[in-house]
Order: sequence, then structure tokens, then C-alpha cells
Amino acid sequence: MTLRELEYLVALAKYRHFGRAAEACQVSQPTLSAQIKKLEDELGVALVERDSRGVILTSYGHEAASRARRILHEIQELKDSVQQNQNPEAGTIRLGIFPTLGPYLLPHVVSPARKRFPNLELLLIEEKSTSLLSRLRDGEIDAAILALPVNDSQLRTEFLFEERFLLAVPESHPFARRTSIGIGELVDHDLMLLEDGHCLRDQALEVCGFSGANERSSFRATSLETLRQMVSAEVGITLLPELATLNQGAQASGVHLISFSDSEPSRQIAMCWRKSSAREPLFLSLAEFFRACVEEVLRRPSQRKLAS
Repeated sequence: MTLRELEYLVALAKYRHFGRAAEACQVSQPTLSAQIKKLEDELGVALVERDSRGVILTSYGHEAASRARRILHEIQELKDSVQQNQNPEAGTIRLGIFPTLGPYLLPHVVSPARKRFPNLELLLIEEKSTSLLSRLRDGEIDAAILALPVNDSQLRTEFLFEERFLLAVPESHPFARRTSIGIGELVDHDLMLLEDGHCLRDQALEVCGFSGANERSSFRATSLETLRQMVSAEVGITLLPELATLNQGAQASGVHLISFSDSEPSRQIAMCWRKSSAREPLFLSLAEFFRACVEEVLRRPSQRKLAS
């Protein structure tokens, strides 16, 4: 039995498809299938049921995959411990980030991070928060940047920054003549929101509940850029996180941004990793560095194109 065979089994348990599991492991499908069969022969039990629709794990397969996942996680922790002792700021970090933050935060931190940590490779994975949390627990990624709260006793969370929301309205909207607005003035207004699965949707729904606003149920966007373009097309109004409004390329024509004068809605962002990780000192250094980068960006009022 080899570690590679265990990796194949874990991938097969995740994807439930020989082709996709082989692609994830960067091997041919016949190779992966042969190694799974070899593992079954060695254990003396069937681990998977094969049919035209895909793969179903047997009860033995589920147990073996769970044990294999723990073994691979321990091996990775051993490697991380050695790396931490040899050169704490070298090696590779698999860092997850969610879609409504990644495109707007990463341009401000990736290039400076290369200069600050020249021997560190950041492998960036952009997925929705629920997927990132699952991958973090399973050891598939090393750390993730997520919105608080993160309710998991096995994870360490380090606060990075608080990001306020701005109201985005068409230039023809009556609110577009305002420099700021009270959150209570959104009562009975319809806000366009993202589809299910985005943490930003949940945050925006909290604002709706607090302010008395409603969700525009006839439309749900797949991305912030879709929301921005729908505002530009005068379809409706929405909330945008501040970092998404900073760079010039993201400022769509016809969109007016308004700050809130009271009860300013916001979201808190943190970096998370497993408490068992041997690389916690590096993660703390990265968190401190990311925090400083964002603080510098968010205190540049000249870069905020607000209503005037």
C-alpha cells in the first residue's frame, strides 16, 4: 500500500468519477483505476461499485477513504513541521478565498506579498465559503480568507479587516443626488442580491432585515459584476463591498455609490487555518501583512468614487 494509492482513493471519494478523480490527481484514468483495484486486492474487499453513472463507495470504501484522508493529513502536517523548522517563510501555501472578495483584495496583496515573502509560493483557490471550509477541514487547502463568523472549534481565526458596504444606484435614481443615506431610508426598497451559496447574500439579507428593505425576488445575480451591470442598466439598486468599488476598472458607467450615515453595514474578514497546523507562525505573519495592506488601501479616500 502506497500513499499515492491513498491519494487516488480520497480523490475518488470526493469526485465519485474515475475521469475527474484521475484529472485531479494528474494521472490517466486507467492508471487510477488499476491502482484502486490493486488497493482492493490488498485489502481483500471491494471499495467501490462501478457503473455507467459513476462511482459509489461501499461501506468499506467510505471507511478506507476516511482513514486515508486522516493519514494524508498527518503526513502533510509532518512535512509542514519540517518546513517550519527549516525555513518558516518558504515553501507553498494553498490559500482559499471567496469570489466576492478575491478579485478585489488580491490585486492589493499578491504583488507586495511576493516581495515580503520571496521564498513563499501562494497557490490561490477561489471557491464559495462552504466549499473552502470543507476543503480546509479535509486538509486540501492550508488556510482560507473568509467572512466572519466562522463557527468551527477546530479552526483558528485571525481578524484581518472590516469592510463597509456602499449603496449602488443608477445615476437616474432619486438617491443619486445624495452624498449619504440613513439605512432606515431603504425601507420598502427592493435590493438586487446574489444567488444562494454566496456569503455576501446572507450579509445583504441581514441588512434588508435591519433596514426594512426587500429582496428583488425576480432576479438573483451570479457575481458582483453582474449586479454592477444591472445597476448601470437601471434595473435596480444593490449593496457593494467597498473593495469592489476601488479600482478604476470596476467602476461601471452609470453607477452612483453612496455611503451610509448611520448604522453603517459592513462585513468582517478573517484568515482561518486548522489549529493543528504546524505553520501557524507563518499564517500569523501573513495575516498581519494582509491586514496592513488593506488598512493602507482603505484609508485612501481619493480612490473612493462616492456620490457628490
